[in-house]
Amino acid sequence: MQEKEIRPNKLFKKFLYLAALDVKKYFRNQKIKINCVACGEKGKFSFNKNNFSYCVCPNCETLFVNPRPKENAFLNYYKKSSSIKFLANTLYKKTRKSRVKNIWKPKAKMILKKINKNKIKNYTFVDIGGGNGVFAREISNLKKRSAVVIEPSPFMANECRKKKLNVIQKFLENVKKEDLPNEKKCFTCFELLEHLHNPSKFIKNVKKLMSKKDLFVFTTLSSTGADILTLWSNSRSVSPPHHINFFNPKSIEIFLKKHKFKIIDISTPGKIDIDILSNDKALVKDRFWKIFLAQASEINKAKMQKLISDINFSSHMMVVCKK
Repeated sequence: MQEKEIRPNKLFKKFLYLAALDVKKYFRNQKIKINCVACGEKGKFSFNKNNFSYCVCPNCETLFVNPRPKENAFLNYYKKSSSIKFLANTLYKKTRKSRVKNIWKPKAKMILKKINKNKIKNYTFVDIGGGNGVFAREISNLKKRSAVVIEPSPFMANECRKKKLNVIQKFLENVKKEDLPNEKKCFTCFELLEHLHNPSKFIKNVKKLMSKKDLFVFTTLSSTGADILTLWSNSRSVSPPHHINFFNPKSIEIFLKKHKFKIIDISTPGKIDIDILSNDKALVKDRFWKIFLAQASEINKAKMQKLISDINFSSHMMVVCKK
């Protein structure tokens, strides 16, 4: 898979341009200081981007926005901004087929493989913030058993119903255990943790819906991924106001244990770190990566991508845990 298949350069640049304009419109309010979102230690300033300050935790290497605007500013941005409308109505729509092929189908198979490896059976998938139900449909097809989608948007919830999926049309914090199937469940959530104003609040809301043997599988961006570490402030993945928390394999374990979760598996199955570095090679300063990107064959680039994924240094992270 290549980066251009899921976020074509021209469309992605326009999205980032619109987002920069939206920052000036929606984020004028007072900012509040916070400690590391993973371990609670005081962060150290690293860089400023689009008027957002990023700090790094000296204890666990989490990258996070601090100080950050109040939560209401983010809620207004996600509800009304032109960049989010462009993301949903243009970028995602134009890459829908490619995303299903390159992201959602492989992801559904990978999650089933991890769960089956741990000999966990007879569970129902509950996808948090499931959007139009693309993952829920894929996992339902593989499991031959309908998944449940928690989705507050009336438009998105209706799209799920068209796919004959079970929908709970509520915000997560308003969902009750009685709304869910009375059986073992595997909760899922994809590319959300990096957006959240308060990750601890979110994980507590997930936990209250879980029974003892239920699973929680989620993906998020890693601060110690090869492309993010190398490009750092120039990384297009570090894009405020969207991505404000970057956990990593070490810090996500600290975070989950703090909230009384048991870790089953942490991996970084990313596939486009090297492709991202190749696309942004003019911004790469590290001598090793500059020479590697210039001289390595496509075969060796593929080997390097597999290596950094295997040793948990890709920027795409997947976690399997239970209450």
